[in-house]
Amino acid sequence: MDVNPILIPVIFVSSIPIIAIGLPIARAFAARLGRMPVAPAVPLEVAARLERMEQAIDSIAVEVERISEGQRFTTKLLAERTVPLASPALPDIR
Repeated sequence: MDVNPILIPVIFVSSIPIIAIGLPIARAFAARLGRMPVAPAVPLEVAARLERMEQAIDSIAVEVERISEGQRFTTKLLAERTVPLASPALPDIR
């Protein structure tokens, strides 16, 4: 490959002003991006609604736990109840 001997110095000399001008522009752009205010990911009304939903779900969970405790208690009472087996009535032979 035959490279023109003047090409390398021309590229080098032209890259210096490009870097000298481009570097401050890139830094200014990066600083501007860093200063931009970040909008909240969730609007306030949506956040408030989600908070109310969370509280409602928590109260439902407490009520479901109370219901399950009642069912466990009732099941335990029914399991512990001893019903004497009725013996078949035998005729009294005397």
